[in-house]
Amino acid sequence: MAQNVIMVTDQNFESEVGASTKPYLLDFWATWCGPCLAIAPHLEALATEYAEQIKVGKLDIDQNNAIASQFGIRSIPTLILFKNGQAVDQVIGGVSKAKLEEMIKRHL
Repeated sequence: MAQNVIMVTDQNFESEVGASTKPYLLDFWATWCGPCLAIAPHLEALATEYAEQIKVGKLDIDQNNAIASQFGIRSIPTLILFKNGQAVDQVIGGVSKAKLEEMIKRHL
């Protein structure tokens, strides 16, 4: 995991995502999910490239099902962009880095 990608859990979700003053891109994923593993390098690159503007985190749905349930996660990867603790955008599936970057730029 890249140093700019934060592990989010049921326990730290509120303090990490909810309290963030920057837009927060959260990846709902699982270790057994092929598309989740395929987009991981994109997330790491974006976390580094946009380190001053956004935060990027990953939440393992198998280990942290309370938050995944709260947001109705039914398919992974699901990436939700939060602003001021509120979900403002999302994409589902193994999307390109360009698609993720497009979503980020809409909310900067």
